[in-house]
Amino acid sequence: MLPYKSLIVIDRHSAIPVFVQVSEQLNQLIRNGTLAAGQRLPGTRQLAQLLDLNRQTVVAAYDEGLAQGWLESRAGSGTYVAAHVPEVRPQPVAVELPTSKANEQPGYYVQSLPFLKRPVLTNQAGLRLDDGFPDIRLAPMNELSRAYRSYFRWGNPQQHFGYGDTKGHPLLREQLSTHLNETRGLQTTLDNILITRGSIMGIHLSSQALLQPGDVVVTGETTWAGATMNFLKAGATVQTVPVDQHGIDVEALAALCERQPIRLVFVTPHHHYPTTVMLRMDRRVRLLQLANTFGFAILEDDYDYDFHYLSRPILPLASADRRGMVIYIGSLTKSVAPAFRIGYVVAPTAVIDELARLRRIIDRQGDPMLEFAVGQLFKSGELKRHFRKALRTYYARLDRFCDLLTSELTDRVQFGRPDGGLAIWTRFDRAIDMEAVAQRASRSGLFLSSGLAHNPPGQRLNGTRLGFASSTEAELEQSVMILKKVIW
Repeated sequence: MLPYKSLIVIDRHSAIPVFVQVSEQLNQLIRNGTLAAGQRLPGTRQLAQLLDLNRQTVVAAYDEGLAQGWLESRAGSGTYVAAHVPEVRPQPVAVELPTSKANEQPGYYVQSLPFLKRPVLTNQAGLRLDDGFPDIRLAPMNELSRAYRSYFRWGNPQQHFGYGDTKGHPLLREQLSTHLNETRGLQTTLDNILITRGSIMGIHLSSQALLQPGDVVVTGETTWAGATMNFLKAGATVQTVPVDQHGIDVEALAALCERQPIRLVFVTPHHHYPTTVMLRMDRRVRLLQLANTFGFAILEDDYDYDFHYLSRPILPLASADRRGMVIYIGSLTKSVAPAFRIGYVVAPTAVIDELARLRRIIDRQGDPMLEFAVGQLFKSGELKRHFRKALRTYYARLDRFCDLLTSELTDRVQFGRPDGGLAIWTRFDRAIDMEAVAQRASRSGLFLSSGLAHNPPGQRLNGTRLGFASSTEAELEQSVMILKKVIW
């Protein structure tokens, strides 16, 4: 007989019931080959005596093993290890991993792609000069809560608590269509809109639909890494063109088009990421002409269009597109709050239909309740009121922040005052070590990015985005004082 008393150890202080402990340890003895297929187990009375347990505890343990299929009962004979359990041959100790390692590393190959290794930005507690996040404290939470509750009183429960349209809630798509047509000069219906969980999903779906391995995608030499990651994951080759104070160099793009086929051009024309410069009007016209001539698609990410401070902003490329060459992407993440995981893709209906089919295999649908609630906020005018209020607040914070940078960090930083958006692209003196500055600022209670992720290969911009919108004017003053201390 096996030494069951030493093989099965009972922890009477554990929250796990004793019969479960016995059952799991018996299963483990079977898995590692100590108990072989068809081997007879001790009777319940005998094992209870060996382990100093109540017989009913052992009966319950055996019943658990029978239910899970590790054991089988033979009438008039007793309990046995199930005959179907495969034979286990002991492996050399050298190839076995400790249990803790098995929780960390799989026993099979998983490709780790270097370009996917990118820090995840979160809203930091305390003072921050972030990437350009909105102030969550301004979000219309009470209005959203009321609209959310109204979902439970609306319509047919079978309909609105079941599966919905993969393209998104019709109310939100309809309201978004109206909003985009009024504010951005688009000409859409709800059939031109797909609701996504943020703009990144829209970029991912577009990449999967448009790109094949080997296709060429063109971006600015400074650009958003989140988009580039998706292009590379789709198997595309990413090439870049220069970016100056007027946006991407479209003549450099034209030269590329003459040399090779281009499948997709990714742009953030309203406020180029990360430098916030606006794509000049003549370059916008030229970019659309190139798309029509060479047949590439334009993926336009308009991540913060709602906040423009001087006058009516220049309309998106999509508003002047008459050939269906532009896929327009936006979200409410920067307009309201990052927790509002609502983005949208605007494109010809054939493209929207294909993106919706792709969306089904990764995410059957979005959040109908949230989408309904946000649609109600558009319909009631609450979101428009929020945009106006936030715009006034952010404009005042931009003024104050620019004054602080000018008065407190003279000769140490250079920046251009943006016409809109939620961050200022700031270049630091070349003698300043940005990584060290970010670390010292963090120890002093201020979060800011080192900006290293914005450097094109082989270049050192020594700049970063300093987000001002998520901080009050008093918080901005404290932040600049800390920044002044750590760079001097």
